[in-house]
Amino acid sequence: MEFIWILFAFACGLAVKMINLPPLIGFLLAGFLLNFAGLEASSTLDSLANIGITLMLFCIGLKLHVKDLLKQEVWASTLGHMGVWSLLFGGIALLLGTLSLPYFGVLDFKTAALLGFALSFSSTVCVMKLLEESSELKTRHGQLSLGILVMQDIVAVVFLVAATGKIPSIWALGLFGLLMIRPIINKIVDKAGHGEMLPLTGLFLALGGYELFYLVGVKGDLGALIVGILLASHSKAAEMNKSLMNFKDLFLIGFFLSIGFTALPTLSMVGISLIITLVILAKFALFFFMLTKLKLRGRTAFLSSMILSNYSEFGLIVVALSVANGWLDKEWLVVLALAVSFSFVITSVLYRNVHHLYHKNKEVIRRYEDTDCLPEDVFVQPVNTEILVVGLGRVGRGAFESLKTLSDGTVAGMDADRNRINQMQEDNENVFYGDGEDADLWERLDTSDINLILLALPVAEDTTNVAIQLRKANYHGQIVAIARYQDERDILLASGIDNVFNFYTEAGTGFAEESLALIRAQNTAS
Repeated sequence: MEFIWILFAFACGLAVKMINLPPLIGFLLAGFLLNFAGLEASSTLDSLANIGITLMLFCIGLKLHVKDLLKQEVWASTLGHMGVWSLLFGGIALLLGTLSLPYFGVLDFKTAALLGFALSFSSTVCVMKLLEESSELKTRHGQLSLGILVMQDIVAVVFLVAATGKIPSIWALGLFGLLMIRPIINKIVDKAGHGEMLPLTGLFLALGGYELFYLVGVKGDLGALIVGILLASHSKAAEMNKSLMNFKDLFLIGFFLSIGFTALPTLSMVGISLIITLVILAKFALFFFMLTKLKLRGRTAFLSSMILSNYSEFGLIVVALSVANGWLDKEWLVVLALAVSFSFVITSVLYRNVHHLYHKNKEVIRRYEDTDCLPEDVFVQPVNTEILVVGLGRVGRGAFESLKTLSDGTVAGMDADRNRINQMQEDNENVFYGDGEDADLWERLDTSDINLILLALPVAEDTTNVAIQLRKANYHGQIVAIARYQDERDILLASGIDNVFNFYTEAGTGFAEESLALIRAQNTAS
């Protein structure tokens, strides 16, 4: 049976990827096709899905800092949006009931608002996948979106306690002791090294956090998230996240398949779910309105609103509880499962073109910006810079350090990871915060003195977008970039980049040159 799941997931995932769509759309389709074929989900599939979600929340924690949750734009937008949306959707549902649409006619205001509450959550799985694929987890809008998702998880815990009546045990107070044993956890990670023990340690901590919280009556997923947050400042946090990435993605396939096994829909259910999916436009507008009113830039508000405009798998849990308590008819579970699936597809397709959509409509979007934006969104102009390195990961940081030694001109660095920038600024490095794909940044920065820009970004598509933004902003200097594969190099050169280095090939060449230099030095000495 397990091979059948893999077969359908592979076939459907490959099929949608060939038409340039995200594979998760194929996994959703595979689940519905397996259900239609008469196959049934087993406890194994549910276990795989649960492990995938647990690892995903643990990985979110590794990238998150508690202080980010305390920002007004995070908690105020989350609570405000959920409250207003629940009432708004409740009103829409009652209006649709007056039109005698199926399933809406039996709703009263309380059940309609409850349905709106279920749909107020955004999908952690969908958002995380899209941010990872686009390498935007550490950008301004990426961190904002993650913060909102975590706040929604906290609201989810409160709801589950209220709805089920299961009060956490008195032993839950002991969870605060995790702060005291944090040094021990850090020491364990230190001793794990860099090999196969590191991902195993991550699995142990994620699943251990889940079980610990579950045993004292608290949502287990929250435990994995909290343990991840405790490790966020550890020097190996990023390495551990990378080592777990493939495991997490494989397990999450089980989650997408399991949605399709919820139930077989009728035509009327499909129609109602499509209507609910269309209401996502109102969800996007509400997010955008609130984020701009909280003084976020139009671009940040637009990108965050776009990626958060979907329905969440948690909504299925809310509806399942409501069905069990007799508040909603069981058909709503199927309708919502379809709406969640459709919302994943829409968000996945639209977000892949979100930067193009912003660039095309930026003048309209900017009209909603507050004149007094947040301090974090103020652009910093690099002074007397002749060479700029965009992207300060391992390759970019190495290039930045080398250029400071080799070049006679002033070298500056830019990165979308604010924590990385803060750490480098503490070391008195000439770096500043900025998202290379931000069209506003290049339009407002004066690049006339910059002769060379190095794009050290991990995704070729992002590099291409930045190069296009630079040329549109009338940058006339040289642009060079890195690539991992030959086909990526060809694409980057075709986009107008002056030179592209394959860093695997170049690393080998540099290694050989340094080695030969040792022999020459030895021969000269003898």
